[in-house]
Amino acid sequence: MRLTTKGRFAVTAMIDLALRQSTGPVTLAAISQRQQISLSYLEQLFGKLRRHELVESTRGPGGGYTLGRKISDITVADIIVSVDEPIDATQCGGKENCLGDAGRCMTHELWASLNQRMVEFLDSVTLDQLVQEQLAKGVQVEDKPVVKRAISSMPVSKPMRMNAPNSVFALGNAFAKMN
Repeated sequence: MRLTTKGRFAVTAMIDLALRQSTGPVTLAAISQRQQISLSYLEQLFGKLRRHELVESTRGPGGGYTLGRKISDITVADIIVSVDEPIDATQCGGKENCLGDAGRCMTHELWASLNQRMVEFLDSVTLDQLVQEQLAKGVQVEDKPVVKRAISSMPVSKPMRMNAPNSVFALGNAFAKMN
């Protein structure tokens, strides 16, 4: 079995989300910034996680993602399987045709047994356990999400409202009313 970046990033992003969801929905942009994962890649992963009901999305200002189940009910296997990450060490993908028409290879049972043990192990590790490990290591979780200012840090001035005439005719009318 080879765990690709898809599975690794999904688990990492879910830990980040679980650590911070107590302050409200967590944006993918914030996860992307903290974990150095492409925003578009996270969008793809979270679409799959949402379809498997591991996360819920909230739209609009203040929106983002929250966990779709209790943190103790989400396992690493759930996360990896939801993003289409195969957990399979056999050469044949479990179809028992490693040698084509000649059937299984001599080591098929070994790799199939490894698959079963990997799934059992990943299914025994909960997201809650991973979050508790991070907290025990001293990971700092900010109280409020970091909000980046758009474009400039300069104060925004409101446009002035003028009651001046906007044409020659309006100017003439303004002078006529004064007399």
